[in-house]
Amino acid sequence: MFKRWGVGLLAVSLILSGCSSGNTAEGNDDDPIKIGVLASLTGALESYGKQTTRGFELGLEYATNGTMEVAGREIQFIKEDTETKAEVAVQKATKLLEEDGVDFLVGSSSSGDTLAVLPLAEEYKKIIVVEPAAADTITGSEFNPYVFRTGRNSSQDAVAGAAAIAKEGIKIATLAPDYSFGHDGVAAFKEAAEKLGAEIIHEEYADQAATDFTSNIQKIIDQKPDYLYVIWAGANTPWNQIGDMKVQEKGIKISTGVADFATFPTLAPLVGMEGFTVYYHGLPDNEVNDWLVKEHEKRFGEAPDLFTPGGMSAAIAIVEALKKTEGDTDSDLLIETMEGMSFESPKGTMTFRPEDHQALQTLYAVKLEEKDGFDYPIPVLTRELKPEETEPPIRN
Repeated sequence: MFKRWGVGLLAVSLILSGCSSGNTAEGNDDDPIKIGVLASLTGALESYGKQTTRGFELGLEYATNGTMEVAGREIQFIKEDTETKAEVAVQKATKLLEEDGVDFLVGSSSSGDTLAVLPLAEEYKKIIVVEPAAADTITGSEFNPYVFRTGRNSSQDAVAGAAAIAKEGIKIATLAPDYSFGHDGVAAFKEAAEKLGAEIIHEEYADQAATDFTSNIQKIIDQKPDYLYVIWAGANTPWNQIGDMKVQEKGIKISTGVADFATFPTLAPLVGMEGFTVYYHGLPDNEVNDWLVKEHEKRFGEAPDLFTPGGMSAAIAIVEALKKTEGDTDSDLLIETMEGMSFESPKGTMTFRPEDHQALQTLYAVKLEEKDGFDYPIPVLTRELKPEETEPPIRN
């Protein structure tokens, strides 16, 4: 069990000058352990990158009891902005591997960015801990042995989403962004919902950078489904237009995964909606989450958001693996160590499934309810969806 403590966040050492990967001897007690964090620090997913990097820094602190060391070796991490562009993600990852000589990669906010970087992890034989990118293909068709994911995948989301609404005879339409995250998410949701007897009668995909969803929503209305299941990521959500076009008044119920704080005000028309969430700070009941909420509120003046605990989980997973290897960063040893490894996170116990290195984890079935002091609905727990319930198919 980790110790709980409340000192201020220690300064994290950053690499100020480049060094070649050849200068980093794996397992050398005199060398720092270097972690390169890829995140969308600008662009459409900027808020996700901010959440992940905050959580990662807090996770290193928590897992090392504030020493920023493991097995006597200093931990350093370097943040790089992918700009939510796959080609930039590759450039930044290459820089981290070649110039900074990192021992691990972490990231990224976008599934597209992450999929572009996965071959580099294999080429350079370095572990990449994927967080929070959710596309199934990351631990599916594009999997390689250096990939471990603490973030949930689209199939885990789908199982949770389907459990909330799908049953025999229900007709469902979907709306999702037109890239790997959206297509994988719909495919996984369709599989899960059809197992429960529902029928997917229409799949609608919109440009991930879109601001006008009128034509997309009208196509869905024309199909007259019982439910519209929405998969979305980013600041430009379709909720306002769904409300403006009175989708619910037309007899179409809405369901979705409840996302980050920025989307909550747009959910005002959806009070009573049943769906799921990856995380909301008031839902998990465990020591790690208690520490995260307390420290995050103290340092940043607000509760941790949707992907903050994911960043923390990635850091904890790396530190726990390094404890087991006594600081040795040899990738073959780390793979052997991390396959099947369980560790504590803000969402409870996670376990890296040996077959595809996907972390099995808890998700949360919720209902949106009004709450005093808030101008928008808040997700209230209906039940925890345990790791064995949300275990996705093995697709690699």
